[in-house]
Amino acid sequence: MPRPGVRWVRWPLRALLVAAAWACGTSAQLVRENPAELQKIDVVEHLGERIPLDLMFTDESGRSVRLGGYFAPERPVILVMGYYRCPMLCNLVFNGLADGVEQLSWRLGEQFTIITVSIDSSETPELAAAKKANYTQFMHGVDSLAGWHFLTGKASRSRALADAVGFEYRWDDDSKQWAHPAVVMLLSPDGVITRYLYGIEFPERDLRLGLLEASEGRIGTTIDRIILYCYHYDPQAGGYVVLAENVMRLGGVVTVVLLGGLLVILWRRERRRRYAVRATSASTPGRGV
Repeated sequence: MPRPGVRWVRWPLRALLVAAAWACGTSAQLVRENPAELQKIDVVEHLGERIPLDLMFTDESGRSVRLGGYFAPERPVILVMGYYRCPMLCNLVFNGLADGVEQLSWRLGEQFTIITVSIDSSETPELAAAKKANYTQFMHGVDSLAGWHFLTGKASRSRALADAVGFEYRWDDDSKQWAHPAVVMLLSPDGVITRYLYGIEFPERDLRLGLLEASEGRIGTTIDRIILYCYHYDPQAGGYVVLAENVMRLGGVVTVVLLGGLLVILWRRERRRRYAVRATSASTPGRGV
């Protein structure tokens, strides 16, 4: 029983769902009302601001947990806000994130953490546990989902967290669903918002560079840090793109290093040649008078 994120059905299914929502207008995520209503499901970026880590929620096992308990040194966090009974958009975001995480070489729970917080206060830990079990069963290439946490809680607390990250949502009485944007937030190990990634697709490169950026280069390899130097996040493109200026600078540095290395090699060869000539001259007997 493949999940919606399985590669051979992912694109047709997502295209069909999005097209159906657009045509029918029954999804709360695609509001048909006036622009004032649409503005209520916007994202107001709060880059550089710290989220309230003292907020209390309930995890999928029914335990009361402090949000800050999921943050650890050198371990960035991906925050997802939505709800578990969402008929469409949340599942697309969850599946897109799961697909991207499957491609990462970094270990979930050891080098980064994912936190999903429900915006629906009526949802229960049992529902959160069922959602987690679904991804535990169907995510390939991930040893354990211990690092992906599914939380529920009071409306005031999820609203406080949403306000802190600029995640605006509303209840749609017509469809009886929550209207909300499709976005994930990347947070530093101390809870500072470092990046927003939008949409239902999260390529491995964007997740890797975003997590590297959030960790301030403390995770990943030297090559990863060099790659991050060559890319920057473009809000218009909705992802990380090549920064030509930095590529040229890096190319110049590499050229200087290579030329310097070549000169050192040539200098050492010349020095060894001179030593050899001197040694040969010293060992050759001189002619008598």
